[in-house]
Amino acid sequence: MPSRLNALLRAGFAAASLAATPAVAQTGARLITDRIDDARTVALPGNVRSEANAANDRGLVPAGMTLDHMQLLLDRPASAKAALESYIAALSDPQSADFHRWLTADQFGSLFGPQMADIQDVTAWLQSKGFTVNGVQPNRMVIDFSGTAGQVKGAFGTAIHALSVGGVQHIANMSNPTIPAALSGIVRGIVSLNDFRPHPAFRPRPAYTFSSGGSTYHAVVPADLATIYNLNPLFSAGTSGQGQTIVVIEDTDVYKTADWTTFRSTLGLSGYTAGSFVQVHPTASGSSCADPGTVAGSESEATLDAEWASASAPSAKIELASCKDTSTTFGGLIALQNLLNAGSPPAIVSISYGECEAENGATANAAYSSTYQQAVAMGVSVFVSSGDEGAASCDADLTKATHGIAVSGFASTPYNVAVGGTDFGDTAAGTTSTYWNSSNGSTYGSAKSYIPEIPWNDSCASSLLAAAAGYSTTYGTSGFCNSSTGKADYLTTASGSGGPSGCATGSPSTSGVVSGSCKGTAKPSWQSIVGNPSDGVRDIPDVSLFAANGAWGHYYVYCDSDTADQGAACTGAPSGWSGAGGTSFASPILAGIQALVNQKQGAAQGNPNPVYYAIAKSEYGSSGSASCNSSSGNAAASSCVFYDVTKGDMDVNCTGTHNCYRPSGTNGVLSTSTTAYAPAYGTTTGWDFATGLGSVNATNLVNGWAAGAKLVTAQSRAALN
Repeated sequence: MPSRLNALLRAGFAAASLAATPAVAQTGARLITDRIDDARTVALPGNVRSEANAANDRGLVPAGMTLDHMQLLLDRPASAKAALESYIAALSDPQSADFHRWLTADQFGSLFGPQMADIQDVTAWLQSKGFTVNGVQPNRMVIDFSGTAGQVKGAFGTAIHALSVGGVQHIANMSNPTIPAALSGIVRGIVSLNDFRPHPAFRPRPAYTFSSGGSTYHAVVPADLATIYNLNPLFSAGTSGQGQTIVVIEDTDVYKTADWTTFRSTLGLSGYTAGSFVQVHPTASGSSCADPGTVAGSESEATLDAEWASASAPSAKIELASCKDTSTTFGGLIALQNLLNAGSPPAIVSISYGECEAENGATANAAYSSTYQQAVAMGVSVFVSSGDEGAASCDADLTKATHGIAVSGFASTPYNVAVGGTDFGDTAAGTTSTYWNSSNGSTYGSAKSYIPEIPWNDSCASSLLAAAAGYSTTYGTSGFCNSSTGKADYLTTASGSGGPSGCATGSPSTSGVVSGSCKGTAKPSWQSIVGNPSDGVRDIPDVSLFAANGAWGHYYVYCDSDTADQGAACTGAPSGWSGAGGTSFASPILAGIQALVNQKQGAAQGNPNPVYYAIAKSEYGSSGSASCNSSSGNAAASSCVFYDVTKGDMDVNCTGTHNCYRPSGTNGVLSTSTTAYAPAYGTTTGWDFATGLGSVNATNLVNGWAAGAKLVTAQSRAALN
C-alpha cells in the first residue's frame, strides 16, 4: 500500500521532510478570503457557562483586569481535515505503509495546519485590538495571547462579569463571543473565557458501608490489583514497565514526593528499582508554563494518579506534568499541549479530570479533541477518566441529577481511551470468602483471583443496591430512592460514567442540558461491536477497571499525607490511609498496562482503541462470549482478554424533567424515557454504556497485542466488502 504521506503530495500538499527539521509547507487553500471587517461579525455559539446568569451576576469586572494566556483555537482546511483522518486511520493498520509512522509537532502543523499567511492575518488582527500575542504553537492550531477584560469586550463583543456561585467567586463571559465574519473559516473560538475548572474524577470513601452477607471493607492495594487483573505473570517474566514513561496530567504538584515512595515501599513495589517519579512543568514554543505548587482540592488527584500508575507498571518512570491555571485556561491542557509541542512527546498520558460537553462549551470540546488528535498522530496513547457520575456528567459531585443524560467532553473524542469504572460483585453475590483471604499478606494483599465485576454505583437508583436492601424497585413512592435508607445514604450521582456524546458541538437551548443545536461527536469506525448502538455518535466508556469507593465494601488506598486537604498519615496498615474510588484510579492503571504493551512491543502504539475493539470483536463475536462473562469470576476462561460485565447498572437518582423517570415520590431515576423505566444505563452482552468492553486480563492483553493489531487490518478490509 502506498504511503499516505505520498498521497498527500499527489493531492496537492507540499509534504514536510520526515527528517528532524521538516520544511514549512502550505496545506490547502487560504481560509481568509475577504477583508477583515469588524462591522460584519458572526457569533461563536456554545461558549457560555450555565452559571453565567442573572442570579449569579455581580457586575462587570474592571476593564483593566488582566486575562493572561488565553487561547485562540484555529481550524484547518477541509482537505487537510480529510487527509488527517485518513492518515490517522493508516497509523493503526499494519498493512499500511504509514503504520506507526508518527509525526513531529512541526510535521503535524506543516502537513495539516492552516497556511501561515492566514495565521499571520489572525495574529495581526489580535495585535490591532491591543492584545499581546505570546506565540503560535508548532501545531499551528493555537495562538496564545493576553490582554484585558476591556480588550476582550472590544474585540469579541462579550463582557467579562464577576459571579458568585454557591459562595465561590468566579469570572466568566456573559454572552457568546463574536469575531469578524472574514475570520470564521479559520477561527474556531476562544478555548475559555472563564475561570471554572474541570472536576477531578475521584470520590473519597464515604463514612458508611453497605453490608450484605456479613461483608467487611477490602482496601484494594497493588498486590490485589496484580492478582485480580493478572499482572503477576508479566511481572515475573520481566515485563513491569522498564524503559517506559507514563505522564499524568495535572494543574498541581503533589503535597510530598516522599508519599509516592512510602506508597511503594509499604505496598511491595520498591523492589522494582527502575521505577521513578519526577515532576515537570513543560514549556514549548508559543506557550509558557508556571509551576502551580500544591493546589488544595487537586493535589490528592495528582498523588493517586502518580501512585496507581506505578502500581500497574512498577518499573516505569512516572512523570507528573503540571502547569498553573491561568485566569482562563486549565493548566492541565497547557501541560499536555506543551508536552506535545516541545519536541519529545511521551508515549502514554493519563488525564483524570472532566467536564460535561454542554458546560465545557463547543470551543473547549474542540480544543481537547484537537489536542488528542495531534497526540495520536505523534504516537501518544491518551487515557481519560470517563467520569464519576453515571450518565449525568453535568451533575458531577452532586446528590442528584437534574440536567439529564450527558458525558464528559474531556473523554468523548475519538482520539482517547475513555476509562470507566466497576465494582466487585462478590458482596452482592454472597461469595466474598471465595475471592478474598481472611488475612493479608506481607504487602497487605488479600485477593485470591479475578473477581466478578459489576458497574460502580453508589446511588439508590442501582438495581443491585435496591435489591440488597429489600426493594423491588428503585423509583416510585415505595422504591428505594424514596425510602428512609435510600434518602439517608444513597442520594448521589457517584458512579462510573458513560453515555452517548450529545453536545460536542452546537449550543444548548437550556443551560447545561443536551438540547438546542447540540450534536455529538461522530462515531469512529472502530467502535462497531455487539452491544454498541447504531446511534451515529461516539459512545463511552471504552474499557473499565475497578473504581469503587466503598458502597459494597471495596475501595482503593493511597498515600497523601496532607491531613489538611483530605489526606491522612501514611503510617501503619493502609486501612488507615486515605481511601477513595473513581475513574481517576482506573485511567492511570490502564495507562500503566499500556506501558507493559509498549515494552513488549518495543515501541509506542498511538491510539489503543482500534486494537482493543478488534480484539473484543473477535472475542465476543455477534452474540457475546459466555466463557468470558465477568459474572463467572474465577471460572472465566483463562484465554479471555476482556471480561464482559453483564450484571448491574450505573443508574443514578434524579429530579426534574430531563431524562428523569419519576412516576411518584420525590426522587426519580435517570432514564432514556420520562414515561417508562429505561435506566441510563444498564449492562448488556458485549459493549455497554455502563462498562464499555468490560475489564481486562492484563497478561492476555499484553501477550495478544500483536495478533490484535493484525485483526485491525482484517476487520477493516471486511467492512469495506
